[in-house]
Amino acid sequence: MSTNTAGSPAGAVPKVRAKARPEDRIFFGLSFGSAALIMVILAAVAIFLIIQAAPAIVADWQQGDLSGGTTAGHHTFWGYVAPLVWGTIFVSAIGLIIGAPIAIGIALFISHYAPRRLAGVLGYLVDLLAAVPSIVFGLWGIFVIRPFLLPLEHWLNTYLGWIPLFSGPPSSTGSTILAGAVVLAVMILPIITSISREIFLQTPRLHEEAALALGATKWETVRLAVFPYARSGVVSSILLGLGRALGETMAIALIVSPAKLISWVTTSDTLNSPTIAANLALNFPESNTLQRQALIGTGLILFVISFGVNFIARAVINRTGRPTRRNRKVIATVNGPAVDLSIPGNPTSDAAVESIVAAETLSPAKRAEREGAE
Repeated sequence: MSTNTAGSPAGAVPKVRAKARPEDRIFFGLSFGSAALIMVILAAVAIFLIIQAAPAIVADWQQGDLSGGTTAGHHTFWGYVAPLVWGTIFVSAIGLIIGAPIAIGIALFISHYAPRRLAGVLGYLVDLLAAVPSIVFGLWGIFVIRPFLLPLEHWLNTYLGWIPLFSGPPSSTGSTILAGAVVLAVMILPIITSISREIFLQTPRLHEEAALALGATKWETVRLAVFPYARSGVVSSILLGLGRALGETMAIALIVSPAKLISWVTTSDTLNSPTIAANLALNFPESNTLQRQALIGTGLILFVISFGVNFIARAVINRTGRPTRRNRKVIATVNGPAVDLSIPGNPTSDAAVESIVAAETLSPAKRAEREGAE
């Protein structure tokens, strides 16, 4: 074969790089600048928090401005922030445990079970719930949730008091971690529900129709076709809801009566660990300069926790979105013989579903059953 002076085969068409148009360059510059601006803002916030918190972190807490007032009773910054970190994570985790399953159930009902008109109304109401200010949720928690949960808290304390979560002196006001967690669960419903609903609706129709063609029930279709496809999106929504709960301020400040300790109790109003955001709101006005720097230091810790949550979320999403050796075999056993489909990649891919449909169509047993029915 003859070649030209450049070493390429004769007759080969040289590659010509397309010249970028001005509007493409402008769009690229705007998008790149927006992404860079986010990084600059995050770095600026982190630097500000570090500079402001450094004096309180390295200060002597046993004398001076930090020995009294809002920081009294603590010997170091880390001893001061430890109960706050625990309370923030503890109440957020309980709220997530309560709210996440309910939110996913609502999203699934809207996307796959509710009639179209009802689904539209419910979706609108869920989105509208996100616009309610946190102070309104706090007032709702004070006047509705606290008295509503008080009998349940007494029952839990009486009959399940041997469990650390329900031990301690019974509550008389209802200002407990459990009440705060219930309000947090309601507050994170819109985020988790909205994102999960959109992910459920994006499930390829072919996957669901293939499962139904195999004789799967509605729930089996959701479990085998919808959930695997939406797993990473649902995980993202849950962790976004966790981030919302970690930073909640006014609702927790109004509902929960804080104490300066690390506690597992959820049904007592005297053994509640404080949260970082609520502690900032309650103590910032009456603190001196160094005490405010200590509060900013707790804000730095909350910033690190939020960053860690987002980092873990990205790692979990990447892990759940990657196919593994275990899920590379799809076995169809619904109303027919098992069909082993060793297809590389995600088992919910179009090739896997088409193979299942083909196996179902060519099955002699199914063909005889259908001919007999006709």
